[in-house]
Amino acid sequence: MAEKHLHIIALTVPYPVDFGGAFDLFYKLGALQQQGVHIHLHCFDYGRGRQPILHNYCDTVHYYHRDEGLATAAKKLPYIVASRANTTLLENLLKDDYPILMEGVHCTYPLLDDRFKHRRKFVRIHNVEYEYYHQLAANETHLIKKVFFYRESKKLEQYERNIVDKATAFWGVTHKDVDIYRKVLHCKTIDYLPLYLPEWKVNAKTGMGTYCLYQADLSISCNDKAARWLLKEVFGPLQIPFVIAGKNPSNSLQMLAHSYPHTCLVANPGELEMQDMIAKAHINVLPSFNNSGIKLKLINALYNGR
Repeated sequence: MAEKHLHIIALTVPYPVDFGGAFDLFYKLGALQQQGVHIHLHCFDYGRGRQPILHNYCDTVHYYHRDEGLATAAKKLPYIVASRANTTLLENLLKDDYPILMEGVHCTYPLLDDRFKHRRKFVRIHNVEYEYYHQLAANETHLIKKVFFYRESKKLEQYERNIVDKATAFWGVTHKDVDIYRKVLHCKTIDYLPLYLPEWKVNAKTGMGTYCLYQADLSISCNDKAARWLLKEVFGPLQIPFVIAGKNPSNSLQMLAHSYPHTCLVANPGELEMQDMIAKAHINVLPSFNNSGIKLKLINALYNGR
């Protein structure tokens, strides 16, 4: 039997599994390896660093620089795509004719290159990105960021319409995303593919926890907004112990969280520390001001929280 090889382009380094999007990226590697697939992973490193554990699942691992900055933002392509348009990546993909899985609209620049016209190409849709950026714009209070997100939403809508017939197949993470791609963007080759997750079992502790917990990537405006709303409108007046935990919180959010005697914020917890906080919380509180994609933090809390 011929060996099965697959290129996977990941929008970021898929380990550690410390934010929602990393779950599908990372646990897909092990699932494919178990099916005898030889994985050639290509990922963009913009702060997460090289991760030796990835070699346990992949035959080869390549890291690329993400081209961030104002010059990239000024290009006609959406920023999430233009910043990952990497010549070295394209050259590596052209060394063979293995199929290519592109993780997210972010990684679809090869679809625009005629050299890949006859390659088998698959796209994992993590969000309907133009809707996601429209909601980011609606929730953003900083004027420059608000304009940027709105502009990107318009660019992404045009871009997503343009690529729907350029891949062999698209796979959405939610039925809602699949419906939008079919009915609004007129994609004829999209299907639903469930998330790849660890083999979780319901692992709820008995008894009472000592605090309520909100956990999220706090660098994202809608999550920052949810954290502030919980502090000001819910837990500030209630006088109930409340912990916020997540990646890259702003200084102003940290100051607000520590301005109440019964609330605090844990910045950038590790994977094990986060899971421990989820397990020990009495209530995991997870409101959202963005209804796009799938809320993996909710699934995580249902399995591992009270």
